[in-house]
Amino acid sequence: MDTPAPPPPYDLLGVGIGPFNLSLAALAEPVPGLRTLFCDQRPEFRWHHGMLVDGARMQVPFLADLVSLVDPTNPWSFLNYLRQQDRLFPFYFAERFQLPRREYDHYCRWAAERLANCRFGAEVTALHWAATAEDGPYYRVELTDTATGRRSSVRARNLALGVGTRPVLPEAFAALAGHPRAFHSADYLDRRADLAGARDITVIGSGQSGAEVFLDLLRRHQDDGVRLRWLTRTRALAPMEYSKLGLEHFTPDYTRYFHGLPGPVRDALVTAQWQLHKAASAETLADIHDHLYERTIGRPIDTAPVEITPGTAVTDARPGPCGGLELRCRHTDSGAEHVLRTDAVVLATGYRAARPAALEPLADLIDWDEAGRYRVDLDHRVATRPGLTGGLYVQNAELHTHGVGTPDLGLGAHRAAVILNAVTGRTVHRLPDRTAWTGFAPPAPAVPNSTPAVPRPQELTRAATVGR
Repeated sequence: MDTPAPPPPYDLLGVGIGPFNLSLAALAEPVPGLRTLFCDQRPEFRWHHGMLVDGARMQVPFLADLVSLVDPTNPWSFLNYLRQQDRLFPFYFAERFQLPRREYDHYCRWAAERLANCRFGAEVTALHWAATAEDGPYYRVELTDTATGRRSSVRARNLALGVGTRPVLPEAFAALAGHPRAFHSADYLDRRADLAGARDITVIGSGQSGAEVFLDLLRRHQDDGVRLRWLTRTRALAPMEYSKLGLEHFTPDYTRYFHGLPGPVRDALVTAQWQLHKAASAETLADIHDHLYERTIGRPIDTAPVEITPGTAVTDARPGPCGGLELRCRHTDSGAEHVLRTDAVVLATGYRAARPAALEPLADLIDWDEAGRYRVDLDHRVATRPGLTGGLYVQNAELHTHGVGTPDLGLGAHRAAVILNAVTGRTVHRLPDRTAWTGFAPPAPAVPNSTPAVPRPQELTRAATVGR
């Protein structure tokens, strides 16, 4: 009896289905002849579920959906979602450029449930490279059905890692790992009930998540005497940069410029540009101030049990000897140290890219940089050893090579189109040469004894890629 031939390899297989791989799936679906599959171990799409706080809004305009900034005619656009939901007129009259965060999550779930190339409940457990003449050059992807435990494997010529980032627990809080009243903001809505009975609650972190958690707690503890505290290492609660020219750091032009800089310069820039991608929105900070102002009408402001203390780092945290939690703090400017006692801590301490366990069989075939990170080219393809010839692409794991726009939803569709063009070897999606008014690179040096030419801004951004 003849053994049936295995199905042909997928042209592209995505590991993880967050917004970025979902964008890749949506832009790939209408491409004729392109076989794609995207897998996620979760039973359904979920996006920052623990931070879908009432009233929280996106920090990007609605055009930063899965497809519109590349192909607004694509059926998976947000406007088509509104049409399918019969919400076009309500959205039109709302006159809000930024969506409620809950609506963005619902939009992505709408797309994920309908895209035929998305498979949930399918965990990618291992990735192998088969390069022998007998097997052919492709990835062997091992899958486990999370509902039944059934194992299977498929083949793919290219991979796109879109596994997202993981919550960061700072080393100072290691002793509180697993404590019922110390948790990351990623779990805030799921764990908010654990704060019941706490009379003193501390929020750590000055970014958008920290501001939203603090504002939600203020609204929930209006006059019940619960003390709320907001500690941040940053010296000031500065708002996120949101000027129109400042936002041009989130364009493909800046990405190309940043990619061409030396590695140490890139690392220093990411740290220095925290206000572009780690700060809270001016609107949320204003809401906090407005709430505190109205809360103290008719009484001195120091009667409100609220503390906001920037410039304060927590150096150690552990359970207190008499219950509660003890935080050892250092004031940045004065160097003064003190011990703070609180009943509960919410850690809005950010996220970090992590290497998926399924990648371990390929680890020796990847050309890691000196810090153990991916080396990523402008097409978002990871550098590999000569023995691995299949494309390995990453999404939201290249902050160190592509800059502050890496986690930004506004660049998601563009990055997905770049990857699709690279995978197919042709222009599936036409992309603009220039996207910013700003020229980030200096003029090219003049050639002696020649008429100096004035380079166009798009040539300036490309200059940084020469020789890479």
